[in-house]
Amino acid sequence: YCTDFPKNDLLNNPRVIILPHLGASTKEAEENCAIMVCRQVKDYLENGNITNAVNLPDINYPRIPGSMRLAILNQNIPNMLAEISGKLGSSGVNISDMINKSRGDFAYTVVDVEEDIPETLISDIQGIPGIIRVRCLA
Repeated sequence: YCTDFPKNDLLNNPRVIILPHLGASTKEAEENCAIMVCRQVKDYLENGNITNAVNLPDINYPRIPGSMRLAILNQNIPNMLAEISGKLGSSGVNISDMINKSRGDFAYTVVDVEEDIPETLISDIQGIPGIIRVRCLA
């Protein structure tokens, strides 16, 4: 058995190889992790993409140049996509591209549209039962 997280009862076992847990303990690793986190936060803020979240799915979705983007966090429940697309359609907003992924109790939907998104439409989508957060990214 080989581990970098030994339990006390394994410390003197001759059939166990105990390795040091390095993680991000070197200066270079810590710097690389800090840069990676900054890039991921920037991508989330600018594009709505999610990478390495604990409780949300990874979404790395390229943007259509000149499009508006909605980033929607919601409960992972049936009919959510129909509700979202119905609100967009009834407001005359056409969906150019869309992706939805879920992890456990949560889902994340990214919708690209070619028109400006009225503030009232964002409020309408926010009012759908099960919607947690709506962000509009220009």
